[in-house]
Amino acid sequence: MLTTLKNAFKVKDIRKRLLFTFAMLVVIRIGCQLPVPGVNTKVFSEWYASQTGDAFNFFNAFTGGSFLNMSIFALNITPYITSSIIMQLLTIAIPKLEEMQRDGEDGRKKIASITRYVTVALALIEATAMAIGFGRGNMLQEGNTFLNYCMVITALTAGSAVLMWIGERITDRGVGNGISIVLTINIVSRMPEDLANLYEQFVKNAKNTATGVLAGVIILAIIVGMVVLVIILNDGTRRIPVQYAKKIQGKRTVGGQTSAIPLKINTSGVIPIIFASSLLSMPIVFCQLFGINAKGTWAEVMNYLNSNMWCNPAKLRYTWGLVGYIVLVVFFAYFYTSITFNPMEVSNNIKQNGGFIPGIRPGKPTTEYLEGILKYIIFIGACGLIIVCVLPYIFNGVFGADVSFGGTSLIIIVSVVLETIKQIESLMLVRNYKGFLS
Repeated sequence: MLTTLKNAFKVKDIRKRLLFTFAMLVVIRIGCQLPVPGVNTKVFSEWYASQTGDAFNFFNAFTGGSFLNMSIFALNITPYITSSIIMQLLTIAIPKLEEMQRDGEDGRKKIASITRYVTVALALIEATAMAIGFGRGNMLQEGNTFLNYCMVITALTAGSAVLMWIGERITDRGVGNGISIVLTINIVSRMPEDLANLYEQFVKNAKNTATGVLAGVIILAIIVGMVVLVIILNDGTRRIPVQYAKKIQGKRTVGGQTSAIPLKINTSGVIPIIFASSLLSMPIVFCQLFGINAKGTWAEVMNYLNSNMWCNPAKLRYTWGLVGYIVLVVFFAYFYTSITFNPMEVSNNIKQNGGFIPGIRPGKPTTEYLEGILKYIIFIGACGLIIVCVLPYIFNGVFGADVSFGGTSLIIIVSVVLETIKQIESLMLVRNYKGFLS
């Protein structure tokens, strides 16, 4: 990776892209420190520290600490991510959107434009809910006036829109997927603090030097092991061979090639974890944001949904919430893959192009074969996701090792870094081809 970056800086065009990306990331980190006008950040920080649930910690990790600082980028790009997922699901359900997607570049531009409007609408809704919550919690500096509400809502919505614009500019003029780069830098910005906390808790404050060294080695081994597992999940594929029959067109013989359909082990990426975490944390966020005190049976239910209560030896009964979380991850892994990969459509495309899978007849048998392989692959990928996302909860419950870079964060960081490096290599390869042709 370092060699690739070193060689990339030798190329003027790629160097400009890298420097532009770096400059945009500096702007983002500066914006994450600018407070929202009208909000008493000190009162908000005290309120945040009093929260026992993990729901806001998950959101704060995705925003790179912007939510805790209550900066103008507090919403960050989460509205854009949500709108992108919604549009992807609607593309499957609404024929008009599906037709747009098949129209090529023009259709994709129209969908991207709709996604932007949906992003602004979601940011406006979230900003309004947060402003109302601030008013209920007496966090507004100048009182609960209409102008204060408008100022907070405008600042938060505009901050999210600016980040969306920066992400798109990075995609056009920088390297990698801009939105993914923004999300990654937010997560990475929290890692030094988390690593320092782990060192303080398990190494520096150990009973003796040997125990501290052992704890450090175990922490390092766990982090390295999880990164390796994430790389395997990200790059692991099952290649299904496809043979195309030879055809005679005029005096030429075409076809006869052999290709492959690459099915990724982790076909749904990090989406199942995000869906499952969001679904479980939604009731907790709603209660905490609007100041609703959970009592009796409802409070007990909240404890089952609170990830900080999972795997705690003193309160093992709440670990049933983790079981529910695992079930949701598996469910969303199958659900998301089923709406994004259509075995019947792939089978029909293979048949129409005169291809077939060796040993499998075209048509329905090919569809059933692909469905069987897909179910098997999804299960393996879901098991890998469960290992990556559950381990942090286990160590948090048993040892109190609370960090923001859990399984979700590692999957995002590793996948984005690998994809960005691949894009840089492809840019360098294209340059070499151009140099050869000229």
